[in-house]
Amino acid sequence: MNQWQHNAGSHVFIRLKKNAIFLNFSGTYLKRNGLHKNIVVWDHNRDLISHRANTIFNDSIAMSYAWGIGFHWYETWTGGAPKYDNLKNINATFPSKKILFTEGCQEKFDPNQYQRWSNAERYGNAMINDFNSGTVGWTDWNILLNEKGPNHVGNFCFAPIHADLESNRLIYTPSYYYIGHFSKFIKPGARRISTTTSISKIESTSFQNPDGGFVTIVMNRTDEPIKFNLIVNELEVKYLIEPHSMQTLTY
Repeated sequence: MNQWQHNAGSHVFIRLKKNAIFLNFSGTYLKRNGLHKNIVVWDHNRDLISHRANTIFNDSIAMSYAWGIGFHWYETWTGGAPKYDNLKNINATFPSKKILFTEGCQEKFDPNQYQRWSNAERYGNAMINDFNSGTVGWTDWNILLNEKGPNHVGNFCFAPIHADLESNRLIYTPSYYYIGHFSKFIKPGARRISTTTSISKIESTSFQNPDGGFVTIVMNRTDEPIKFNLIVNELEVKYLIEPHSMQTLTY
């Protein structure tokens, strides 16, 4: 069930403790019928994710059936900041359970704003902080939409790529290229490694790929260029990142 607390196509029909009971029943049914699929619980926003995690993962039977917990990024509709700390707390409390980003898109589509840079920076900020908080995978809602990304409730959204059906062309947005800084360089099976920054204006995350190579992604959302040093063991290299830009370093 997608977005338990949303009124467009899915509804709140199972509450807290009943979720564990439902998972016990469905997990037993799937196992009995040889359907060995990963079950991802919650699948809604970061703000209330801890409540659901505590309820399900503290039930020994329900926990045994749940592969992990999924989440979206729409808690910011209230005007607050993303709740990354909730992910960190779940990762620390239930380290055996996976955390998976299952949906995100930029709301309030405007055909005059295909190249709005802040959309891309929202993706960059979310991906960096979600991964640093223990997330193991990240899935955009719609990588490609036609004009407005229409749906039956009039929820018009941006996508990384838009198809203009009148001119028969694809429109690549900055979000597409920001996502590419991750997807083109972080390989399946990569492991996130510890990264710290001494400059608060820079955001970064790092991974080690299965071949042993390293990837560090750096983002600057300020209006000024920033000099920084990449330090890995005895290696130290100087870099400059331009305003409102992202860099991927491989080594």
